[in-house]
Amino acid sequence: MKTEIVNPFLGNFISSLRDVGYTFEIAVADVLDNSISASAKIVKIEALSDPEPSFAMLDDGTGMTEKELVEAMRLATRGPEELRGKDDLGRFGLGLKTASFSQCKRLTVVSKKSGVLSARVWDLDLLAARNEWVLITPNVSDLARFPMMDQFVASNHGTLVVWEILDRYEKANFVNEIGKLRRHLALVFHRFLEGITPTKRLKIYINGNEVKAFNPFNPEHKATQQSPEETIKVRGAKIKIQPFVLPHHSKLSQQEYERYATEEGYTKSQGFYLYRANRLLIYGTWWGLHRAIDAHKLVRIKIDIFNDQDRLWGIDIKKSTATPIPEVRSDLTRIIRQMTEKGSRTYSVRGRKIVDKAVIRFWQLIATSGDRIRFALNTEHPLYLELSAKTDADLLGTYLGGIQAYLPLDAIQAQLQQSPHQIDQEGALTEEEIAELAKRLKTSCLSKDFIDEFLKTEIFKARQGLLK
Repeated sequence: MKTEIVNPFLGNFISSLRDVGYTFEIAVADVLDNSISASAKIVKIEALSDPEPSFAMLDDGTGMTEKELVEAMRLATRGPEELRGKDDLGRFGLGLKTASFSQCKRLTVVSKKSGVLSARVWDLDLLAARNEWVLITPNVSDLARFPMMDQFVASNHGTLVVWEILDRYEKANFVNEIGKLRRHLALVFHRFLEGITPTKRLKIYINGNEVKAFNPFNPEHKATQQSPEETIKVRGAKIKIQPFVLPHHSKLSQQEYERYATEEGYTKSQGFYLYRANRLLIYGTWWGLHRAIDAHKLVRIKIDIFNDQDRLWGIDIKKSTATPIPEVRSDLTRIIRQMTEKGSRTYSVRGRKIVDKAVIRFWQLIATSGDRIRFALNTEHPLYLELSAKTDADLLGTYLGGIQAYLPLDAIQAQLQQSPHQIDQEGALTEEEIAELAKRLKTSCLSKDFIDEFLKTEIFKARQGLLK
């Protein structure tokens, strides 16, 4: 058997490696995983758009010796099947490198352990020119220009990661990337920021401003429905699952409602939220087990796994996609059925209020053929009866029939989904107009029974004194 060695052209290989699919915020989160694994308590990020896009991250973790740093700079320094500590957020030994290469052409890592400083650099242009994995050891004097270097020098341990030549961003749009980064870190690391895991409590600062945790389940709100946690076992692995139904918009302020919608909106944020070793990996997905619909937009299901279950979930290098195996999917399907039914009640219960017998409403639900329904004006309403007796009944019927037939349901639904707090339907009838109507009714010599009927209407139900 004849063999030969065929090495890749590093320039082409690196170009392909850079296009794995990282976004800026996902790449930063992947690098930050290393800080958490190194027991960092504080992570400071400097991300600036002026004069050119730049990025640096400093942590106060345990740091690395020179030998450890060289190994950390090696691609695939640890295999995906290698046993890790239960709090280790890595898997492939690629995160630092692939995440950094996807964003910049020059990666510098400076680390200090027990007061001893070490530094190494990957320069992608040099790799392509030499067609060799040439790792640079910079002069200490070259490091002085880096952001937060003075803080690093003053510490006894920690690691500084610097990205230079961020060639995939224009200065103008990098500001938006910084905003997305803040929101992303607040979400994916919210447990560490909240201190839910006391031994891993973390503070993150971006350009001097602390990142506040964003818990997507709004568990502290009294209107949040929180189901008991369930533990399932698959191939000997324990998976913890806990469903939530977020509060209806009527229970929240506009600001809070919009915050928990996230940037994606409620419809796209429904579904499963997968945590691995307390770090949120995947969110806002049903994994093809259910269709995202508005009626279930408040349903969010939390899943907790350990870092030895990656094969059960098909977690990728970026830790941003997953595909659970069939044994897991069957349990998830069962839980989906239970929770989507519960999540729908928020809307169906409110929908049934239109047929409440205690209130005479302007609108009613009418059953038509084929199990269909339509909204119709209540022709038994006292105002309708009074008006129809004093005007052309046919003309009035045609006008009101047109209102019913052309009710803008699509526009109403769209507004309720996008900005429910901006709808001010009750403002169409002012308090002055209602008071004037009451005055006219009281001087119309109406019978007591007729007045009693008016007191049951939506207008006067909470304004009994106006007709008495």
